[in-house]
Amino acid sequence: MNLAILALGIAVMGVSIGEGILVANIAKSVARQPELYSKLQTLMFTGVAFIEGTFFVLFAFTFLVK
Repeated sequence: MNLAILALGIAVMGVSIGEGILVANIAKSVARQPELYSKLQTLMFTGVAFIEGTFFVLFAFTFLVK
């Protein structure tokens, strides 16, 4: 079994869990204070971008290390 594929699968799982937690907490915050929706949405997109960026860096390294 190729370890790069296993590492990528674990990374995808971690990214999915992290994004799910982030979006769930933003939804809870908007439910409490709807007037902060635009600020929280900006923070959510920034957080998702960093999480996805981490995944894509790992994705690139799996091909470089091979």
